[in-house]
Amino acid sequence: MTDITAATPRATGRVVGVWRAATLRVEACWRWYRRSWRTTLQASVLQPLLFLGAMGLCFGSQVRPGPATDGHPYVQYIAPALLVSTVLTTAVAEAGKPVLSSFQWQRDFIAVTATPVTPGQLLAGQLLWITLRLLIGAVIFLLIGILLGGWADGWAVLAVPVAVLTGAACAAPVAAYAATVRGDGHGLVAINRFVVLPMTLFAGTFFPISALPLAVRPLAWISPLWHGNELARGLTLGGLTAPAAVGHVTFLGALLTVGVVAARRTFHRRLVV
Repeated sequence: MTDITAATPRATGRVVGVWRAATLRVEACWRWYRRSWRTTLQASVLQPLLFLGAMGLCFGSQVRPGPATDGHPYVQYIAPALLVSTVLTTAVAEAGKPVLSSFQWQRDFIAVTATPVTPGQLLAGQLLWITLRLLIGAVIFLLIGILLGGWADGWAVLAVPVAVLTGAACAAPVAAYAATVRGDGHGLVAINRFVVLPMTLFAGTFFPISALPLAVRPLAWISPLWHGNELARGLTLGGLTAPAAVGHVTFLGALLTVGVVAARRTFHRRLVV
């Protein structure tokens, strides 16, 4: 795999600013992505197509609209949540092994910070690139949902920024953790198995959490996916109150902020000798 390094600006005698350094990293990642985007088709196109078709249309044909689906066809009930869930899964994947690889195997993070680019600027660029990848994936899912009848109306476009915010809120702390990992990264695999997968199943993606036992509902309430699901579903299908929207956004924003702060510390510890 080709090493990804930040493009080198023309020598000016000045240290590059935060925004310029971040966009240089995004530019480098974009150049790599233009050559290898076909390898992402399974995750960004085929998987959403099959998943929404299987759960929303095939299984959903056996589910009648009712109180559990807020009166909507099942495919329209799960489409916003599946969008958020798919983007979150992509975010964890992009912030996990690729970040670890850039520290440990490709070591392009080492090369970048050997230039005037600081670890904090590198982190900003990496998170900005991950956010761009999430936006691309969310738009693709939105279009697939249109083809499969997953959206009730044009308000579906509001699910895209919600999904990106939810994904970014999870990507930042995962990147912070990846910066501390040494070895094969089995802990990152455990995150997918024991955190992401249970969240997908029990955070209101396929059925309302009111169907869960009362004792385990708090686990859903503290999961970022539940907040993203409720926000996306409420915006696209209606019924979202202003206090609830503020609460969901505040939770995701706080998680993102904590993740960025933690990632700045772990990136600095790993890259500054």
